[in-house]
Amino acid sequence: MNQARPKARLSRALGIPLTRKCVKYFERRPYPPGVHGRARRKTSDYQVRLLEKQRLRHQYNISEAQMRRAFEEAARSTDKTGERLVSLLERRLDAVVLRAGLARTIYQARQLVAHGHFTVDGRKVDIPSYRLKPHQVVAVRESSRQKPPFQIAAAGAHAEGPIPHYLSVALSDLRVTLLKEPERREVPVLCDEQLVVEFYSR
Repeated sequence: MNQARPKARLSRALGIPLTRKCVKYFERRPYPPGVHGRARRKTSDYQVRLLEKQRLRHQYNISEAQMRRAFEEAARSTDKTGERLVSLLERRLDAVVLRAGLARTIYQARQLVAHGHFTVDGRKVDIPSYRLKPHQVVAVRESSRQKPPFQIAAAGAHAEGPIPHYLSVALSDLRVTLLKEPERREVPVLCDEQLVVEFYSR
């Protein structure tokens, strides 16, 4: 999904930095963009829930249709809907590529997957929304390994904080294995998923 809106302005509108590069802009102006950005605004319950839904959606860089489909699938589960929703989104191929440190941002992860640089269990997959199952192995294709983005990734330049426990990562081999389904407490997204559930359940 191409996002035309500048990432820094979008980060300020959502109240969270979407990329590492946005952090300094967000810290300098931690209020919404526009001439009324600093003004105190009355927020309704609907606006609070909408903002939380948008925060989650933009952290995964997915469309509203994709978000709603994931919610509907989560709602059919016997698990807590909000936690299940985050787990489903976290198992997307582009999200796993990002968490493993094989891409700098979710935007780059989506682009690299769409351009066909990855395999899943040895087969090329170029669908960012492809949902991984536990024990599946994601690797950079042999023909892509010498390209600059992956040389940079192999050196650990994109690694940010500890690797989540649901992943086993071999950066030097440009390979990652999904060990198990992610649990909400392990997923590093900024979101109150219960508000997202309330938004879609209204």
